[in-house]
Amino acid sequence: MSAPPSAPPPAIELVGVDKRFGAVHANKAISLAVPAGTIHGIVGENGAGKSTLMSILYGYYRADAGEIRIGGRAVEIASPQDAIARGIGMIHQHFMLVDDMTVLENLVLGAEGGWRLGPGLAAARRDLARLARDYGLDIDADAIVGDLPVGLQQRVEILKALHRGCDILILDEPTAVLTPQEAERLFRILRALRDEGKTIVLITHKLREILAVTDDVSVMRRGEIVATMPTRLATREVLAEAMVGRKVTLRVDKAPRAPGEVVLDVRDLRVRDRSGQERVRGVSFAVRRGEILGVAGIAGNGQSELLDALAGSAPLSGGRIVFKGRDLTDAPERTARGLRDLGLAHVPEDRHRQGLITAFDASESAILGHHADRRYNRGALLRRAAVLGDCDRLMDEFDIRPRAPRLTTALFSGGNQQKLVLAREMDRAPDLLLVGQPTRGVDIGAIEFIHRRLVALRDAGAAILLVSVELDEILALSDRILVLFGGRIAGELDAADADERRIGLLMSGGAADTVAA
Repeated sequence: MSAPPSAPPPAIELVGVDKRFGAVHANKAISLAVPAGTIHGIVGENGAGKSTLMSILYGYYRADAGEIRIGGRAVEIASPQDAIARGIGMIHQHFMLVDDMTVLENLVLGAEGGWRLGPGLAAARRDLARLARDYGLDIDADAIVGDLPVGLQQRVEILKALHRGCDILILDEPTAVLTPQEAERLFRILRALRDEGKTIVLITHKLREILAVTDDVSVMRRGEIVATMPTRLATREVLAEAMVGRKVTLRVDKAPRAPGEVVLDVRDLRVRDRSGQERVRGVSFAVRRGEILGVAGIAGNGQSELLDALAGSAPLSGGRIVFKGRDLTDAPERTARGLRDLGLAHVPEDRHRQGLITAFDASESAILGHHADRRYNRGALLRRAAVLGDCDRLMDEFDIRPRAPRLTTALFSGGNQQKLVLAREMDRAPDLLLVGQPTRGVDIGAIEFIHRRLVALRDAGAAILLVSVELDEILALSDRILVLFGGRIAGELDAADADERRIGLLMSGGAADTVAA
């Protein structure tokens, strides 16, 4: 009687992979097996170690200990070139393309096939046609990459990996710059690749996407894999609890809005960036007390410049800003400090560049912008007792951990740094809060807390302008939603009438009448 055939070895097997960066233990003896021809998701909080693990697999880092096996064979991967030679490709969140080159030229870059470029380009053109036919990855080989929408640029990245013969694809936060429609097209491509025998590892913090497209999912927490399960047995609640180590409420509970008087009135606003390019083009809207106005859009469509102009940190090239009935367009008070004194608070999109000085103690970061207040200032000296006392109070109210006002800001996690900025800006009960990407790089537990505090501020009568690239966040928090495309308002929706499809069409430049149909 013949023995039953043995199961094929996993496409990827990590055995006891360990990695430290000084005192930080990023990966702790991780073991993971990914079967061939599957899509395997890896989720975890910010800093859980998932990107480090995939960077080891792709050769960016060398593990301190452990073994990598590809197709059952132990391999050494000392560089991305080694990884590609072993059939591993990585599609990065920020694309590694040359904008001024064509799709075909990007495809052969670094793999030209000899000093005579003509034959290499001809062979690549034939291979591109084959890949397009086999996987539904149609694209114009002669298009300039910089002229393509981001969804097609990502397609070029996938084609590059396939052209190099990769059977294993790693995707790091692949939908961060995509509309919902582009994300769904990507998922269809990934399913087609899987069905043709490719193995895919998907790193994302979006639980809905993990549930939609993966076959199996692993959860990382503090450098360890704490759970691996078939996706069909997973739920958002189960994954969130595994990521955080406790039950998490994923729903935002809020009462219907009760809008009051107009706090901010913006008319035909125009803003140019430092290079002189107009990034905000004739935008008009109003924000009332007791409401959250969400601004959605793919990054780079004018949201950042709009926030900077409203916060007084960027000049206007046209239009009008009225705050609490006062025209501030050309007023001397339209500075960050002047607006703060009038009741405006600002949580910037980039907490490190604009919101904190990471070399300062937490207590000092907690009073940035308010350091000249009499409460904290006596001549050239700070009133240290007042500074430390207020920081200790904010740490308690906003659950900032560790509760250590004298600790250097840089030593707090990203989520606790964000809560420190929010605590500082929300503590003085502003009339208007401008908040950009409030949960960027923040773990699920902190997201839950931040959302509750924003709703509480709205309910206390503040007006809130929320900019976020996370559609789940926009839909959960907003009372009304504006969508920016190309620096203009592509449409406005009441939150009760909004869904991802309608917002996604507007984000890609779809006409408002098309969306309403």
